[in-house]
Amino acid sequence: MRFRRAAHASTMNVASGDRKRRSLALLVALSLCASILPAGQAFAENPMAVIPTQTIYPGEIVDIKRLEEVEVTNPALTGDYATSTKQVVGKVTSRTLLAGRVILVSALREPYTVERGKAVRIVFTNGPLTITAGGAPLENAAVGDLIRVRNTDSGIIVSGTVMDDGTIHVVAK
Repeated sequence: MRFRRAAHASTMNVASGDRKRRSLALLVALSLCASILPAGQAFAENPMAVIPTQTIYPGEIVDIKRLEEVEVTNPALTGDYATSTKQVVGKVTSRTLLAGRVILVSALREPYTVERGKAVRIVFTNGPLTITAGGAPLENAAVGDLIRVRNTDSGIIVSGTVMDDGTIHVVAK
């Protein structure tokens, strides 16, 4: 019996010594992690999401007065939702955005630079030669889109890229 008690007592001391060493190792590891990470980021933050404060209908331009950034508390929320108001402000909605619901990036688009049927300037450049003509776009388009446009003088339909200034640059075939 005495042997067992002594053995039991020695394992108790070893176990408590093990716990102390583990606690010390955990403290060292935590302090090391805290010193490596930038200030304020030692623990994971909840992501942010942008929600409308009122319903925004398709075709409307989103302004900052109708938005709010909130912290995401639902860990199951996934997808391509807007995390910053910079991603949303100035964009046009292609779907109804409900108040209090996250805004999906796929529900937004850039505003149209040229609109179907409204007069535009068609520009063709080849080296030092530049030819301009009036045109009528056959579709709505934003900057960088490739669209078809009808030359109002000749009636010929050409394709070109929409530029920042609203002109359509055509390339030779």
